[in-house]
Amino acid sequence: MATSKVVSRGTGGRSRALDVDHYVSMRIRQRRIMLGLTQQQMAELIGVTYQQAHKYETGINRISAGRLFQIAQALGVDISYFFEDVEPDKNAKPKDKELMPQQRMLLELARNFSSISSRKHQDALCNLARVLAGTEREEA
Repeated sequence: MATSKVVSRGTGGRSRALDVDHYVSMRIRQRRIMLGLTQQQMAELIGVTYQQAHKYETGINRISAGRLFQIAQALGVDISYFFEDVEPDKNAKPKDKELMPQQRMLLELARNFSSISSRKHQDALCNLARVLAGTEREEA
């Protein structure tokens, strides 16, 4: 079994979280945002305080297997969802971990898109995105 590189989290005797732990925390946050849940709502779903849910999402506290199972059920995903895109051949270091602002916008866009009831408006938005993406490629 491959071990992950240890990430320094400051000084002191506290245990240090692994890269994959931070990646799992990020995936929890992404899924919660995609579902439109607040941290408070998430905390209530899994039976912890808001502060504890916040610590899970920021990677301050590591998540036990049992708690991760609860979180997966609350968010409607399999546990494997939290480990997608982790590269086992590179010491379990996640890919492109630092895209949080752009990922957040993408998740919000997906959530809002699915709320559009008109198929015609969804098609128009897709076409707009395609045209804008093509414009940016030409400018680059």
